Amino acid sequence: MQVKRIATVLAIGLFWVVAAKAAGFEARVASPAPELKAHDLTGASKTLTDYRGKVVVLNFWATWCPPCQREMPSLERLRMQMKGRPLEIVAVSSAETPEEVNAYLAKMKLGFPILLDTDSSNTRRWKVFALPTTFVLDTEGQVRHVLTGPTEWDQGEALAVVESVMSSSPPLAR
Repeated sequence: MQVKRIATVLAIGLFWVVAAKAAGFEARVASPAPELKAHDLTGASKTLTDYRGKVVVLNFWATWCPPCQREMPSLERLRMQMKGRPLEIVAVSSAETPEEVNAYLAKMKLGFPILLDTDSSNTRRWKVFALPTTFVLDTEGQVRHVLTGPTEWDQGEALAVVESVMSSSPPLAR
């Protein structure tokens, strides 16, 4: 029941965003990202510190969300385009079971990490009100840009935002 309610709220939020034509990146003064604790599809625990030292494109999505489905191939193309560079794309599936996500991935091959937020605790903590919502984090884990709604990540404004954060983020000493 809770999952259906969350899904309904997210769908209404997405409708509002699309209807209001609110697409466009929101630049942020660098601020610490909220906590992220999730499991990947193998059951391994993941946090943002696992990706420290890389620019992170953190995408909240769901398999039932048509704009999310349209956006996923461009995230995969971005991953391929940036291969060998300090970028990590991480998709957080909101309020879905591993079975639902695996069924989707059987049809759509993606090479970036998919994390499960089955109880939507991360979705709430990050104040995601519509899907897809994407945060671009610098190498130090600071939120630099937010986009509510879909985009083509491997071109145009989205690619320029990623390149900008990559060029302005100092590499961390290891």
